[in-house]
Amino acid sequence: MLLAIDAGNTNVVFAVFDGDEKRAHWRISTDSQRTADEYAVWLVTLMGMKNIRPGDIDAAILSSVVPSQTYALIKLTEDHFGCTPMRVGDPQVDLGLEVRLTNPREAGADRLVNAISAAASYATPLIVIDIGTGTTFDVVDADGAFAGGVIAPGPALSLDALHRVAAQLPKVDIAKPEQAIGRGTVSAMQSGMFWGYTGMIEGILKRIIAELSPDGQTPVTVIGTGGLVRLFAEGTDMIHHIDGDLTLRGLRLIHERNSIAN
Repeated sequence: MLLAIDAGNTNVVFAVFDGDEKRAHWRISTDSQRTADEYAVWLVTLMGMKNIRPGDIDAAILSSVVPSQTYALIKLTEDHFGCTPMRVGDPQVDLGLEVRLTNPREAGADRLVNAISAAASYATPLIVIDIGTGTTFDVVDADGAFAGGVIAPGPALSLDALHRVAAQLPKVDIAKPEQAIGRGTVSAMQSGMFWGYTGMIEGILKRIIAELSPDGQTPVTVIGTGGLVRLFAEGTDMIHHIDGDLTLRGLRLIHERNSIAN
């Protein structure tokens, strides 16, 4: 079985694949101080609840944008599962994706994994919008190459910044308000966040789509992923597919491609 690990700024997600089938997945909040042994206690317990034993794992793959946790996650797989993980971003790992950036090394591992997974499942050209700590818009062009994209602050980060710099504004939850006009401070802040962020999503998507299809004749597929995508998809019809397993499937595909090659 394959253990796939996606370490992001908000959560670390673990999934176990048996061939093409995802047997289970779990997430834990990202903590820069968490050790390999702490991960193991938590993960092995949850795996046991799904009748998966550490000895069932014979391979691992890791995508990490959190340098402080990369070492702990490598130690986790080596010490507790007996395998060194394949790492997205290592030069010897073939992604099978052309990266058309001025500096291809700048592309984040998570963005490339999403692009690979989306191109394998959906028609190109396409846009992947991943709403998390940051919000990314990643573009795969008609040739199937990673063409770049947009990086913006995530909703929670923006709302937290507003609370911290404005002394009289409270900390509020992200929610879709019943109406745009807020009748109080909390509802006004929620309206500004939800509809303001939805407007940003739609505005950026429209600009990218216009660049991908200047004549308006080429369909552009938009895929949403990330923890908050379902909420914001309620405010727009521009997201065609919601795919919560996009990154995990991409990790499995990369591992499969490199295993076959070797």
